[in-house]
Amino acid sequence: MQNNLIVVLGPTACGKTTFAAHLAYKIDGEIISGDSRQVYRDMTIGTGKDLADYIVDGKQIPYHLVDICEAGEKYNVYRFQNDFQEAFLDITSRGKTPILCGGTGLYIEAVLKNYRHTSVPPDKELRASLESKSLEELTEILAQYKSLHNTTDTDTKTRAIRSIEIEKFYAENPIDESEMLDLKPLVIGLDIERDLRREKITRRLNARFEEGMVEEVQKLLDRGISAEDLIYYGLEYKYLTLYATGNMTFDQMKAELEIAIHQFAKRQMTWFRGMERRGTHIEWIDAALPMEEKLDKVLALMA
Repeated sequence: MQNNLIVVLGPTACGKTTFAAHLAYKIDGEIISGDSRQVYRDMTIGTGKDLADYIVDGKQIPYHLVDICEAGEKYNVYRFQNDFQEAFLDITSRGKTPILCGGTGLYIEAVLKNYRHTSVPPDKELRASLESKSLEELTEILAQYKSLHNTTDTDTKTRAIRSIEIEKFYAENPIDESEMLDLKPLVIGLDIERDLRREKITRRLNARFEEGMVEEVQKLLDRGISAEDLIYYGLEYKYLTLYATGNMTFDQMKAELEIAIHQFAKRQMTWFRGMERRGTHIEWIDAALPMEEKLDKVLALMA
């Protein structure tokens, strides 16, 4: 097979996990979760882990990077890149095919583009020496480190100083190219029509309330995890925590949460379209097609 990694991405509620599990069943693969919140234990309903989806025709499909952190921790893209690399090497060493499945565009793109996976520490001395310089001077300094293809690194002094800090660190700590994975990915996007997506989001949200999502959040609070930490995780955990702490009525919480999830799905699609503009080729498949038809399309692309 020409590809050593299959990626399944798409907005929330498009059926990524179910499809990836069926694909893994077909090709003897294992799934690596590309979701920034499913790493947390005891945050199951709110993050939509849907662990039953990993069972296909009675077979448990192996999955990785789910339930690897305690609720309350702060996971990030640097940790994900390292954890992904470990999982990828483990899966391929056993002759299996890794399937990266998720909707966190930053995490997926960081892997596909081999972004540097070292968290750059603050350099207080450097910051102090740059603080008095103008934005134009900072732009000139940054240009000595790299070509400036966009203006986002220099739209404010704070961003420019941080960009210089990062580039200086990389210059003094060059990356070991031998440590980078040689990925040959096939990237599959599940494209779901807007009205169907909205319908599925609403239906799934109602199901999660019935499954005990409110109680899940209350248990986390009762265990001593701070409201601030839960709100940090966003979406379900933000709104359910505001409800649990008396800052919202149930109806207000539910209505605002549903709107927020719809907005989140739009942002996901914006990110994926941006990935295409930045050079990632995505093979889009209609999520509404029957499972076997979707699988046949991917298997044909893999041939």
